[in-house]
Amino acid sequence: MKIRSEKGFTGIDISVSVIIVFIFITLISVLVYRVNSTSKEISLRSDATYLAINEIEQVKINGIDAYLGMNEESGPIEENVEIQEGFYKTITVMDYTDIPGNEDATSDIVKKVTVKISYMFQAKEQSVEISTIVSKES
Repeated sequence: MKIRSEKGFTGIDISVSVIIVFIFITLISVLVYRVNSTSKEISLRSDATYLAINEIEQVKINGIDAYLGMNEESGPIEENVEIQEGFYKTITVMDYTDIPGNEDATSDIVKKVTVKISYMFQAKEQSVEISTIVSKES
């Protein structure tokens, strides 16, 4: 009777172990990539929101006088300017009378100001948009 020695590993044992380790390493690397990507996206969106809020506050500080007569000839006014590396702002100013349903109102009393902050993330343009209404002070 021959007793077989069970010392050491066979080729199949090593192959299965390598495949299992490879699968776990792949899953962990995908998970780390997604966490980093989501973190970067949240950071960019947060920065864009912060910039948009600052622009809206600046619009409120400037008041309606800074925007009077801006859209009489060409419709809504837009400017697209890089405000920080990778972030672009577009400010749209519309008179209240240009908004559908408000044609009979007096012009240059109320303006709707929309601030859009655009940025690139994963080769796609993302944006944050905030609007406010600015009225003439009496």
